Amino acid sequence: MKSSAKGGLVYSTEHGRMCPGCGQPLAACTCKADAAPKGDGVVRVSRQTKGRGGKCVTVVKGLALGAAALAALGKQLRTACGSGGTVKDGVIEIQGDHCDLVMAALAQQGHRPQRAGS
Repeated sequence: MKSSAKGGLVYSTEHGRMCPGCGQPLAACTCKADAAPKGDGVVRVSRQTKGRGGKCVTVVKGLALGAAALAALGKQLRTACGSGGTVKDGVIEIQGDHCDLVMAALAQQGHRPQRAGS
């Protein structure tokens, strides 16, 4: 077993990696469940090309959902648009310019989407 400088358990041969916050195994971590998802209730939908080699990407920010719910919503939006994409750092990215389609799908699910950017 290894210990960190603070004296907490980092790894257990029985359970694997341990959470530094609550001391439980990462699979049974209780401090992740306590973290409230951030978002102000306004979903911002924008189109970006910066840093993507000129490729257009539709970006959805501001959703106050957990990681699993955000991934499921990202899957639904990608399927509705018929394109690929990803979910990372609380942001849904969908390949291509699908702002209007994404806004309609989000409004149908009860969110309040707003067009951001130009």
